[in-house]
Amino acid sequence: MKLLEGKVALVTGGTRGIGKGIVEGFVAQGAHVAFTYAGSVEKAKELETSLGGDSKVKAYQSDASDFDAAQLLVEQVMKEFGKIDILVNNAGITKDNLMLRMSKEDWDTIIRVNLDSVFNLTKAVIKPMMKAKSGSIINMTSVVGVKGNAGQANYAASKAGVIGFTKSIALELGSRNIRCNAIAPGFIETEMTAALDEKTVQGWREAIPLKRGGQPKDVANACVFFGSELSAYVTGQVLNVDGGMLT
Repeated sequence: MKLLEGKVALVTGGTRGIGKGIVEGFVAQGAHVAFTYAGSVEKAKELETSLGGDSKVKAYQSDASDFDAAQLLVEQVMKEFGKIDILVNNAGITKDNLMLRMSKEDWDTIIRVNLDSVFNLTKAVIKPMMKAKSGSIINMTSVVGVKGNAGQANYAASKAGVIGFTKSIALELGSRNIRCNAIAPGFIETEMTAALDEKTVQGWREAIPLKRGGQPKDVANACVFFGSELSAYVTGQVLNVDGGMLT
């Protein structure tokens, strides 16, 4: 039996990079998956079609940072799939700049997209999960949220906020058999990093104890662990998936 057989997962930001890896990893382990996308209609439909085998897979265009849209999304997924066992709050963006040059708009945008979205979706799934007396909420933070990074004060603050939120929800909902954990990816090689200078990327790889960048499937595997019964006694934790970068 596959690790997520019969479970229904909702993944935000599922059309590329880490999000796409999570959707693919969940389907490979037998889950039915609803995933969101912002504007990449073609990519979303392509992924939906390519994975639609034994598992039910459906894409929803939705803005996780919009509170009302998040509530509507969960209502739609519940109607279509009947339940939500796993929520992965993966949607996020960066707008890097030194504090001296960072605009108020860039600060507000990052907090809204990276942190408000986690509140919005978690708020929306709590009632159905409480009714089911079961659930796993997985929040995507970052090693930057653990240690900070020059030029990323807004991003680091949003991701550190995700960690505090995760631990608080774990304490609040543990008695209802709802678990909440966070994953902190390090340098993960995606379409975005592929556009960077190879020499720079190789320098980053060399600074990592495992001497390689992570792959989306490395993060997806951690999500499978947190979404499955393998982690039935694990909540309120932050798992660094970083090749030893923060060791």
